Amino acid sequence: MSEFTASKPSVYPIRLYGDPVLRRKARAITDVTAPVQIAHYRAAPLREVADIMLETMFEARGVGLAAPQIGLSARMFVAVEYEDDEDEGKETPLKSRVLQEYVMINPVIRPLDRRKDDSFQEGCLSIPGIYEEGVKRNRTVRVDYTDLDGNPRTLEAEDYLARVFQHETDHLDGVFFLDRLPPEITEEYRKELLSMQRQSREYLKELEVLRKAPGHVQEKL
Repeated sequence: MSEFTASKPSVYPIRLYGDPVLRRKARAITDVTAPVQIAHYRAAPLREVADIMLETMFEARGVGLAAPQIGLSARMFVAVEYEDDEDEGKETPLKSRVLQEYVMINPVIRPLDRRKDDSFQEGCLSIPGIYEEGVKRNRTVRVDYTDLDGNPRTLEAEDYLARVFQHETDHLDGVFFLDRLPPEITEEYRKELLSMQRQSREYLKELEVLRKAPGHVQEKL
């Protein structure tokens, strides 16, 4: 692992559709005290990475973010539960609407209700601008996971929050929500997805140039 000297970022760049890291099965985290490294940034404690992931998610106005979406192939995601009410036409700071934050390491999801629900619309920060209904998810789930202190935890969730946890866990297995819809849905967005793939290739080329640069790494692309 390379030693980078870049300072702490405020947010991470979000990897887009087409980035190979988003299609890999992420590795389990075996030591929550070991620092991890995001490409182009210095190694940092897992807790710090989780905090920046939350800030990244808030800036992108998301409800969840998985580690592969910032280029870290590790089984961890962050998510939040928001208050439902927001004044129509007004985008209030998301942090002011947070009811609960979640950081889940090595999550394992078990359905508690075999009935599926497909009434919610889903989107993804790695495929911005694309939203679809029809993804069948378990209505109620139990999540067994490890927290940032290394303690085992169990949480039950239903409806939309259950969907969020299932969506983020999919990312840890290299699965997009579009993969759970008929292929013709993905084909409808072919132009947009090809554009994201081009952006991903360009970003990875920039990272490679920085990686090879002698003695200097910029803080942020």
